[in-house]
Amino acid sequence: MSGVQNLNRQIMLKLLIASVMMFGFGYALVPLYKALCEVTGINVVTSKNDYGVRALSANRVGNSQVDYSRVVTIEFDSNSRGPFTFKPVKNFLEVHPGEMTEIVYEVYNNLDRSVEAQAIPSYAPKSATEFFTKLECFCFQQQTLAAHETRKMPVVFVIDAGLPEDVKTITLSYTFFELGVGVQPAGSTTPKSKASS
Repeated sequence: MSGVQNLNRQIMLKLLIASVMMFGFGYALVPLYKALCEVTGINVVTSKNDYGVRALSANRVGNSQVDYSRVVTIEFDSNSRGPFTFKPVKNFLEVHPGEMTEIVYEVYNNLDRSVEAQAIPSYAPKSATEFFTKLECFCFQQQTLAAHETRKMPVVFVIDAGLPEDVKTITLSYTFFELGVGVQPAGSTTPKSKASS
């Protein structure tokens, strides 16, 4: 009997170690995913404070002046991965580099229960990413939507005056997805569908 008990103890110990390792691996996936995204520049979720630092340093070097001689068309795109109706209130705006601009996105939760969600931004062309500074954005934090709630969510941004002259159009695209259901956001910087206004 002692041989069977020892074998049972060994199996239980191995199962316990495997369970702890699996939990640790799952727990470590979130920071690993964020680090990988930051290194590759894909689906980068930047905190509001990080954008605030960029905006302040840009102002210190004089990039906050509005260039009225240039007009850049900003197109707005939306994708949803989950039980949402998600779209911008306008499909595009024409802005001057250095000019503070606001666009509003609207989301509706189609479910009879509350939902935790997150938005991930992407840009086209990719080279415009470093010249697109968001000062306020619903993508800075997770959103909790009540059952059948409609919410208007603003994005305040500035296009840096250093944007290359050949860039005439920038597309800002958001993928809005439900958290905790194993659905991954789109990783492409090229929008997949245009939202209608």
